[in-house]
Amino acid sequence: MVTPGGAPTDAAARSWRDPEAVALMLDECETWAVVGLSGNPSRTAYTIAELLQDRGKRIVPIHPDAPVVLGEQGYPTLADVPFPVDAVDVFRRSEFAGEFADQAVAVGARGVWFQLGVVDAEAFARTWDAGVSMVMDTCPAIEWARRR
Repeated sequence: MVTPGGAPTDAAARSWRDPEAVALMLDECETWAVVGLSGNPSRTAYTIAELLQDRGKRIVPIHPDAPVVLGEQGYPTLADVPFPVDAVDVFRRSEFAGEFADQAVAVGARGVWFQLGVVDAEAFARTWDAGVSMVMDTCPAIEWARRR
């Protein structure tokens, strides 16, 4: 999956958007923690959280300030969420994203989604090795549009 130097192979890059993992999260995951979601409507995380709500998903803002966003109470960390989370959607730079994949596994999430441009091949391998589905370097909006 990953070359000895840590670079993804072509097969690994294709698997980052595994159709079964995408379908699991878009179709079966109802509660989505959105890491990096703030109350700023000009940010992509806000727009995607709105889309998730429009698609019938419950969103859970994960942000150090724990703001209420789009009518949902935020929490500073995934571990602070007092109910189960199905999917964890990560809006953080690649170098910081892996820790959230690990936290998602720790809280029992069914899936991890790294947004467009967010890539961490080692976190991807760890997450799948832990038995949790993961996609990265794509967006739910893109994947829903592909289904039309």
